[in-house]
Amino acid sequence: MSEIQVQGKSIAAAAKDIADGFLSMTPLFIKRLDEGGLRALHHQLRKLQTEVRASKFPSHDVAGIRTRNIRLQRLHQSLIVLEHAARTLRIRFA
Repeated sequence: MSEIQVQGKSIAAAAKDIADGFLSMTPLFIKRLDEGGLRALHHQLRKLQTEVRASKFPSHDVAGIRTRNIRLQRLHQSLIVLEHAARTLRIRFA
């Protein structure tokens, strides 16, 4: 079974790039994925979002707080775009 790739990267690497701001979730990006790819990307984005939320909060580091919040914002916005595209394609995520 071949691993699903996005722009030559694995789904997990693409999710990390989205969180770090190197990739953006656009309808053109989503258009290249099939149903399995959409499900795998959704799973990885949720998993990464949970990891970022579970990490220790940098209470006295303003730059660390900002970085953490920006990563969470990118992940949330990407999930919203992905879920909207899946809804238009009539794909349900469990």
